[in-house]
Amino acid sequence: MELTYYSSAFCEPCMQTRAVLAEVERLVPQASVRELDVARDAGEAEADGIRTTPTVIVRDANGVEVFRATGVPTLAQVLVAAAKAI
Repeated sequence: MELTYYSSAFCEPCMQTRAVLAEVERLVPQASVRELDVARDAGEAEADGIRTTPTVIVRDANGVEVFRATGVPTLAQVLVAAAKAI
């Protein structure tokens, strides 16, 4: 299961999101967080339809999106999405 996390350089909510996702990785061994910067990884951000940061996308093993959050997601939201993705 992959969690794709889109961030930007001067984004305060991005730092909060990073902390939430670090806790998800600690609690869910199958979770792999991939952080992408929207400026550096513009092509992927565009392909995923990213318009704001932070944005978190959770995909199952087949690459199907099961959850998307713009803004800072709660730990509970991401854990529920992770459970759906496993």
